[in-house]
Amino acid sequence: MTEDELIELVRAQAVARDLPRPATTDDVEAVERAVGFAMPRLLRRLYTEVADGGFGPEGWDAVSLADNGEYFSDVEDLVTLHRQWHEKPGSDRRLVPLVDRGCAIWNLVDFGSPDGAVWEHDPNRRCLPHAAFPRGQTLAEWIAEWTGNDPAPEPPSTMCPDCRG
Repeated sequence: MTEDELIELVRAQAVARDLPRPATTDDVEAVERAVGFAMPRLLRRLYTEVADGGFGPEGWDAVSLADNGEYFSDVEDLVTLHRQWHEKPGSDRRLVPLVDRGCAIWNLVDFGSPDGAVWEHDPNRRCLPHAAFPRGQTLAEWIAEWTGNDPAPEPPSTMCPDCRG
């Protein structure tokens, strides 16, 4: 699927919901400065062409870039969330929490990869040091999956490679 087709699929799913206005370029640039990496192009388009947060898999919504009064997690905006997420030394600042799935489970996007590699953070199925792991999907593939236009890949192993025993 093309980027334009994916944007239209997300927009169509978002139409029935009362989502915030699209983000501004200033909102995107503030996040990029905080993260230290450019936002993957498709994610930038979702925020600036669809809505400033709230889009995502049913029941799981992307966090807003700016504090627009719509909270899609326990934190009001992505800059604050990213700062809190990476307070620990040695954390990978490229990984940006995007969608709060509840129970401490998150989907993250790697701002260091041009196609926005999607990661998952699930401390319920893995030990805390290995809670974040790559899903083996680009942002486009992940969106195609949750919009019902591509089958889900085999889920990654939940075994921690260094913690067996």
